[in-house]
Amino acid sequence: MAITDIPIFSMLRTKLQYSQERQRILSENVANADTPNYRARDLKAPKFPAPNEMTTATVSNVSLTRSEGASIGALPGGTTFGTESKNNYEVRPTGTAVNLEDEMMKVAANQMDYQAATALYTRSLGLLKVALGKR
Repeated sequence: MAITDIPIFSMLRTKLQYSQERQRILSENVANADTPNYRARDLKAPKFPAPNEMTTATVSNVSLTRSEGASIGALPGGTTFGTESKNNYEVRPTGTAVNLEDEMMKVAANQMDYQAATALYTRSLGLLKVALGKR
């Protein structure tokens, strides 16, 4: 049995990839805060199956669903996560719609999510090592 067949590792890996891609998008928002007519973007969180629906086969084949025709794979850099844009933004006189305070709060929350996922991944690997007698 490969380590990728274990549901917790597959989900944590997806969560880590999502956090990395979201960090890239949020940093672009901050970098373009003064760019005229720029609108802030964000990623939709991946959806995982409910715990009672999980089996080895369903988790190893994690896929995302399209909410819009151009949402997946439309971003530069080849992201596989859907984008999310909200129409309740405030537009400054220069035409930009990036609120730096909101973006920095999203960056901090994303960083905490990433750290939690890496801690869970590390501890899960440690539990596997203990179970195998490698510690």
